[in-house]
Amino acid sequence: MKLLTQIGIIFGICWLSTCIERVLPFTLPASIIGMLLLLALLLVRVVKTEHIREKSDYLLGNLPFFFIPASVSIVNYADIVREHLLALLVICTVSTAVTFAAAAGAVRLTCRLLERGKRS
Repeated sequence: MKLLTQIGIIFGICWLSTCIERVLPFTLPASIIGMLLLLALLLVRVVKTEHIREKSDYLLGNLPFFFIPASVSIVNYADIVREHLLALLVICTVSTAVTFAAAAGAVRLTCRLLERGKRS
C-alpha cells in the first residue's frame, strides 16, 4: 500500500502539472511545473520526503533507461550532428559548466539552511 501511495503522489503531481501547463497562457514545460509544484508541497510540508522517498529513489536509480530511446534516435540524424558538431560541443560544454555551478550553489545554500535550522 505504501508504494501505491508514493506512486499516486508522484503521478498525481505529474498529472496536475500537465493540467496547469494546458491552461497557462505562456509556454512552460509540465516537467518544470511539476518540479516547482513538488518543491512547494515539500516546503509547506504538505508532502514529506518520507512520502515519496522510496519510489523517487527507484526512479532516479533507473533514470538512464529513460534516455536510451532519445540516444538511439540520434543515429537517425548523424549527418546533421556531424554538420553542427562544433556548435553542439560548445553548447554541451557551456551548459555542463552552468549546470555544475548551479548544482554547487544549490548544495551550498542547502547546507547553510540546514545549519541555520540546527542552530534554532
